[in-house]
Amino acid sequence: MAKLGHRRDDTVNGWTVVLLPVANLVIALAISGAIVWLLGESPWAALKLMLNGSVATADGIGYTLYYATNFIFTGLAVAVAYRAGVFNIGAEGQAYIGGLGSGLVALALGQHSPWIVLPLAIAAGAIFGAAWAFIPAWLQARRGSHIVITTVMFNFIAAAVMTHLLVNVLIAPGQQSPETREFGPGAVMPPASAIGFGDRFAATPLNLAFGLALLAAALVWFWIWRTRWGYAWRVVGQNPVAARYAGIDPGRVVIAAMLLSGALAGCLGVNELLGSQHRIALEFPAGAGFVGIAVALMGRNHPVGVVASAILFGALYQGGSQLSFDMPKVNRDMVVVIQGLVILLCGAMEHVLHQPLNWVCRRWPRKAVA
Repeated sequence: MAKLGHRRDDTVNGWTVVLLPVANLVIALAISGAIVWLLGESPWAALKLMLNGSVATADGIGYTLYYATNFIFTGLAVAVAYRAGVFNIGAEGQAYIGGLGSGLVALALGQHSPWIVLPLAIAAGAIFGAAWAFIPAWLQARRGSHIVITTVMFNFIAAAVMTHLLVNVLIAPGQQSPETREFGPGAVMPPASAIGFGDRFAATPLNLAFGLALLAAALVWFWIWRTRWGYAWRVVGQNPVAARYAGIDPGRVVIAAMLLSGALAGCLGVNELLGSQHRIALEFPAGAGFVGIAVALMGRNHPVGVVASAILFGALYQGGSQLSFDMPKVNRDMVVVIQGLVILLCGAMEHVLHQPLNWVCRRWPRKAVA
């Protein structure tokens, strides 16, 4: 009987994991529709515009997947740290510094073969991002500093460092815009046609970094759930005291998890700089590090969920741009409000419906039997 009861609870939890993000998303869209209606526009027309702009055309899909690539990297960064019991708020700064590493390699070696430049640029982005995450991780593990506070502070430090470099050091000669010169041809990520999509997305910035993001998600899944090191991370994340009694050093796990988290966030520059802008520009992460927190929470900190959630947020970004263009009353600020509602309900308030859904899932088999 105990085994049967345990199996039923697993089924309930499984259904809850699937239904909870869907229910939160439906509520967020319903509230957003009410806001659009109060502005004097049709909610259904707005939803149709968002869908048409994000998933109904080749260009829309290309831009959706391009935005999703950034969110996969930052979402995985947050999820990896969370599995080890660390709440990494610094993905924005780590992505900023990681992009600096990739950009410096591209500026220095851009005239050489892509087979040499691109691997070095990817490695540099990961190393710079990991290095920027190391200091908060070490302070948390060895000095007891709160990692939320230190990572937030390091976001501001990264922004200040990049502003100084782009204004005073790396700025292209003869211009006032805070950006570097364009990278050489060897530092350009191959377009979408190189990953089997043909020329249908030629007008979009979708590039090989999307395939790298999917590969990173698969490797994270393998590391966390199929290796003994990943098991140690999960033990520390669930119970640091028990982990210490089992011979696991929580401090070492925190540092290792943050290094991997920073490396993943640092790869954002591969998509944004090497794949699209082809130069280092000011504020190129554009808040993707913070969106990665919502992506990880909505994806239940699982790589599969992170990928699905990242594609959803990519569709919101692309569809929101189309919506603000075709509906003047729904300006860009209102689109940000709609995106914020999704983040609020699917992230910060994700467990509001947890108990009601559990109750429904428990009652449903009984009604079916009756």
